[in-house]
Parts: sequence; structure tokens; C-alpha cells
Amino acid sequence: MSIQILFSFLFLLVASYSSYASVQDFCVADLSLSDTPSGFPCKDVKKVSVSDFVYSGLAAAGNTSNLIKAAVTPAFTAQFPGVNGLGISTARLDLAVGGVIPMHTHPGGSELLVVIQGTICAGFISTANTVYFKTLNKGDIMLFPQGLLHFQINSGKGPALAIVSFSSPVPGLQITDFALFANDLPTEIVAATTFLDPATIKKLKGVLGGTN
Repeated sequence: MSIQILFSFLFLLVASYSSYASVQDFCVADLSLSDTPSGFPCKDVKKVSVSDFVYSGLAAAGNTSNLIKAAVTPAFTAQFPGVNGLGISTARLDLAVGGVIPMHTHPGGSELLVVIQGTICAGFISTANTVYFKTLNKGDIMLFPQGLLHFQINSGKGPALAIVSFSSPVPGLQITDFALFANDLPTEIVAATTFLDPATIKKLKGVLGGTN
């Protein structure tokens, strides 16, 4: 058997095995083990039950008695092990009157928002610094591409409710205001990188729990 034929045979054998090995119905997260870049390890299929595929946590409104007058109730892998490895997740968004989800990003996935109640002004900023925003009403849907800065504001006269879905079971979250002002980065460095005056920075650090 020639070397070329041998390599071709080995390639087909490995490809066939890999294809077979990767085909499985689901990979319910075993939350007792450590997370990995590719998700949680799979729970023993003998220990999987229908409860792993059902989550009732979005039925109750979140607590909006906070600084931003908003609450996000997630159904990510940690709360809903069945989504592990499937590239999807969801969350509930409650906004009291005047509530806001400040500028933030989801580095791990795109977001789709569906307005269930109220009026929400929402938008995102592209990497070309083009702004796309619109006032959304009940039944409207808006997409926020992965990694881009975006926001949601209750622009109505009553509470607002939305359901959001993500293209990842763990989309990640970084809120710009908290990233800048809820840490111990020295004020002079924040001032140099944001062009804000030190007094404003110290005020924001005081509100958001930052130091230095």
C-alpha cells in the first residue's frame, strides 16, 4: 500500500469516527464541574431529566428597585443547563418607568429583543460609529450584533417588559459605565483615556462603587 493511499485511508477513518463521535442529541451541563471555553462537560445521560430542558425563572418580574431601575433575569447555562452547547439562551428584561440598561456589550453572542409590554427606545453603535436606534412598541423585534455597544431605555409612561434571546448559552456582559467607574483604576488614567474631568470621574466612581 502506497504512503498516499495509507494517508487517505487514515484520513477517512478519522473523519468517519469524528463525525460519529460528534453526533449527539444534547449536552446538558454538569454544573458540578468547571466551565471550559467550549462549555460545561456533559452530564451523564442517565442523570438527565426533563427538568434540564424546562426553566420557569422568567415567569416572575425582576427587582427594578435599583440605580438603573431595571432587572435582567437570565436563562443561561448556569440557570438552564439544557442550553449548554446549543448556541442559544434567553433572558427577561424588566424596565420600570425611567429604567435603563446602560451601554454594554455581549462579547459572546448576538442579541434579539422582543418587546412584550410598554415602549422601549433601543439602539446600537457600529464599529464605524454609526448609530442605529428606534422606539419599539409591543411586538417589535430588534437585533443587536455580537460585540457592539447597545442600550435599552424605557421611553413610555408605564413598566416595560422584553424577552431577549442570544446566539450563545453564555453571551457574556460588560457594561461600559461599570467597566470605567466601578473599579480601582486611578482617576488620572480614566481622565486621560476618556477626556472627562477628574471631579466627574470621582463622582461617578462614588456612585458606582469605584475607588482611586
